[in-house]
This record gives sequence, C-alpha cells and structure tokens, in this order.
Amino acid sequence: MGAIAVEIGPAVAYPLQRTRPQPGDVVRSLVFYTVFYGGTVLYVLLALLAARLRPRALQRICNRWANFHRDCAHYILGIRVRVEGTIPGGAVMVALKHESQFEAIDLPVMLPYPVVFAKAELLRLPGWGKVADGYGVVAVERDQGARALRKMVADARRLTATTRGIAIFPEGTRTPHGVQAPLQSGFAGLYKLIGLPVVPVAVNSGPLYHRRWKRAGTITLRFGETIPTGLPREEIEARVLAAINALNERDLPHNSVLTG
Repeated sequence: MGAIAVEIGPAVAYPLQRTRPQPGDVVRSLVFYTVFYGGTVLYVLLALLAARLRPRALQRICNRWANFHRDCAHYILGIRVRVEGTIPGGAVMVALKHESQFEAIDLPVMLPYPVVFAKAELLRLPGWGKVADGYGVVAVERDQGARALRKMVADARRLTATTRGIAIFPEGTRTPHGVQAPLQSGFAGLYKLIGLPVVPVAVNSGPLYHRRWKRAGTITLRFGETIPTGLPREEIEARVLAAINALNERDLPHNSVLTG
C-alpha cells in the first residue's frame, strides 16, 4: 500500500541518526504503530477489492490512506507539516530528498495524484501488482539493461500524458539528516529521456520520523523553483543536489525541533 518512489541505482547504506528516546516518544510511537498499521490493514483490503471491482476508486483510497497517516502523525505523534513554496501541478518530475519513510507514505497527500516508481519485485507480490497497475505505478527493473529502461520511460510517458507528475528520490535511498549524498546516475538519464521540468523538494523529516521511536515537531517540505528541461547533466545534478539539501543542518541542536 505504501508509495515508494523510484530507486534508480544501487542502494548505498548510510548510518542512521540515533538519539536517545524520551518516555513520551516511546508511548506515542507505540500508539501510532497500533493505530496506523491497524488501519492500514483495512485500507489494503479496500484497495484489493477496488482493484478487482472499481479500479477508479484506487486513487481515492490511496489518498485517504495517506491522509490517515498525516492525521495519525499529527494527533498521536505531535508532528506538524509545514509547506514552503508552490506545490506543482501537471506533468513535472518532482525530485525529493529522502530522509525517512514519512515522505514516501505522504506522496499521495503531498502531490496531486503522482506517478510512483516502485521496485519490480514489489509488484509481483500477490494482490499488490493489481493494485499498483490500477493506480498507475512504473516498475523499476534494476540491472536489466537498456530494454528495461526503455520500457520504464515509455510507461512514465504514457502516464504523464494525462498531466500527472512523477515522484522520484534521486539519491536512490534514505540518507540521514545533514548528509548530502550524491545523486544516482540514473536520475540524469530519466531527466533527459522523459523530458519533463524538475521541481526539487527539500525535506527535513529525519530528526523526527525515526524508524523506531518518533518525536514531536515540525516537518518542512520546501518546494524549490522549477528547473527547465534540456540542461546538461552536470548542471541539472548540481541544481537538484543543492535544492534538495537546502534544509540540511548537520549539527541540528536538540532544542531546534519545534514542538506543539
């Protein structure tokens, strides 16, 4: 059910940030896991039924699931979301910083009906492939050569022909807050072949949305200026890399996390 943007190169393992959790963080996180993942089971069942009976309802179900996640994060964890800049509409490539699972789950809320890239092996899971096909997911076949790349590009062009945008994590994997990881080489190739302008998005979810114990505060989504098509590889990579890391603070002090 989770939205997983494309990983376009071999994943690089980065050490995750570790902070000592407070008792309240542990309690809120346990309640969050119980409510959110319990509710997710129901949304998955609804999505499986819709994929067979009413495929057009999949978008609405995915949107409601992502909104449910936002509500759980806000009311249980105490996480607020602040949006800076203009959320893009239409056929663009949205390149996001990837610090935690928050932004992957949040994609259907963050963007208007995005085309999502997902690992091909996930689409082979029982039931999931039908749901993904109904929503409009592009399968990513890693290390399968030019033929797989051509199919991926063709699928992306077909889906964006209806003015849908593309969501992509150009780093290829999650990186801790404050770490500036190089972009995967496949990003520049997709930018050139698909031919869409790029909107970079900086995200600072890492200090709050840990894998285990989550913390209260404010996650900022900063949408940068649209980058036009046709730029050379060095320029597009440099501009995207700078924009998605605009919220990096390598030595984030503990008291800088906004709560409430």
